[in-house]
Amino acid sequence: MSLPLLLSVFAIPTISIPFVYLAGKKSTKAAAGFVAAIALINIALLAMTIPAIQGADHFYKETYEWIPQLSGTEFALYVDGISVSIAMISLVLIFVAALYSVNYMAGKKNLPVYYALLCMLSVGLIGVFLTSNMILFYFCWELMLVPAYFIVGEWGYRNSYKSALKLFIFTHAGAVFVLLGIGATYWLTGTTDMLSAQGILATAANSEIAKWILIALTGGFAVKMAVFPVHMWLPDAHSEAPAPMSALLSGVIISAGAYAILRLSFGMVFPSVGLSFGTYFLYALSIIGVVTAFFGSLLSLVANDIKRVIAYSSIAHMGYTMFGLSLFPAALASGNPVALASPIALAIVGTVLHIITHAASKGLFFLTAGGVMHQTEKRDIREMGGLASKMPFSTVSGMIAALSIAGAPPLACFISEFFIFMGAFQIIQSPGGAFYIIPTALMLIATVFSLAYSLRFISKVFFGQFKEEQGAVQVAHDAHGSQSQPEAPVTESHGHRIVDIPNYMKAALAILVVLVVLIGIYPTFFVQLIQTVTFGAVA
Repeated sequence: MSLPLLLSVFAIPTISIPFVYLAGKKSTKAAAGFVAAIALINIALLAMTIPAIQGADHFYKETYEWIPQLSGTEFALYVDGISVSIAMISLVLIFVAALYSVNYMAGKKNLPVYYALLCMLSVGLIGVFLTSNMILFYFCWELMLVPAYFIVGEWGYRNSYKSALKLFIFTHAGAVFVLLGIGATYWLTGTTDMLSAQGILATAANSEIAKWILIALTGGFAVKMAVFPVHMWLPDAHSEAPAPMSALLSGVIISAGAYAILRLSFGMVFPSVGLSFGTYFLYALSIIGVVTAFFGSLLSLVANDIKRVIAYSSIAHMGYTMFGLSLFPAALASGNPVALASPIALAIVGTVLHIITHAASKGLFFLTAGGVMHQTEKRDIREMGGLASKMPFSTVSGMIAALSIAGAPPLACFISEFFIFMGAFQIIQSPGGAFYIIPTALMLIATVFSLAYSLRFISKVFFGQFKEEQGAVQVAHDAHGSQSQPEAPVTESHGHRIVDIPNYMKAALAILVVLVVLIGIYPTFFVQLIQTVTFGAVA
């Protein structure tokens, strides 16, 4: 009998939640270490499924009896090259968030509850990527929302519960459409298994209903992605959340929406909607992606709150991801068996890789910003500047994060964006691909804006002269004339000297810095895993 690897990944953090809380009562550092250790164990367990994924079947599945009275319902745990890649990067971010929290959350109230909620969040988040059962998927999808609400509300910065409520209302409203789509799928197919439902939908005369299911599922998942025009919850939630939660929200939770579109909307429903509808549906996603990319980039370019700059860039990068999803092969909408068995398209490889690279880069970006806020007690980038000499480690990590988000080589986001655009050029050159000429050109222009807001962030925060030093120089100039200088520059903010971040925070940033650089230089590990997927196995 094979080891229950995926069941263990699901069960270990679930069982550990009360023990994390009890450990936190004794020592908050012990609670953080407990959560980090769970993440490392789960990474090792997931790594053990990779040989099966790279084998003949290209997936790893465990099935357990669950609700025998409900036909077609099994506790099915399933990973392929796509889901295992995203689950592993999610666990890396959970590990890093726990490590970072040791220093960042020190002195805050109710920390045992915080670490228990972080452990609960990992159950919901990882569970989304580990199952082919739609009921279990929806349970994990909603479970993510509960700890996220309380972490943002209880340990946020300003008006935190108001921002948490907005997060809850928007994402729960989106989940209603997801539930309607799952219910309609079960009504048509009699099964809650995504793999089985795909085949039944594709062969049955359910094309018209399948179209509405596709719209409902994609719309619900798009709310989680925070694409335009359902983005309104994201800037408040991301900017007001504590930095470790911001890293998880922006790094993987919103990207879970993109994964869900690929897994359920495209993998399960899309082959049954017909070629004409499928083609126009993809065109609509392309337009949404372009608008979202420009909208997020322009707002990031004018924002002055350090966390809102990064939050708006998350919206922009969900535009890149949505554009990549729109490059899904339209031929699959016809349910053609030959198309369903074809290798995964280059653009979709790039899109999945972008989910991974964005998670690492944006996690690093938010944690660096959190460190800057932690040390300077400022949020407005106009009041910063000159931090490179005071916070050199944070400066290096912030520059790497910002340049990766800008798509600069050889960092992580460059290679994923390169794959997406190469896939777009392939589609443009194929019959019927002329539509994508303008969206692709606009997305290339959007990369210029990404570079602009990234360079603006770097220059405003890390370079130039520290604003309080500038003030001291100006006071001395006014009092003594242009030849006089202050005896010693001011290097304090709000009464304390600015120094670089503490060691646990440095260690967390260092892990992500290495990951962002390594994936940019050598993306082969993830690319090979993703390429094991065929379209017939996407669901």
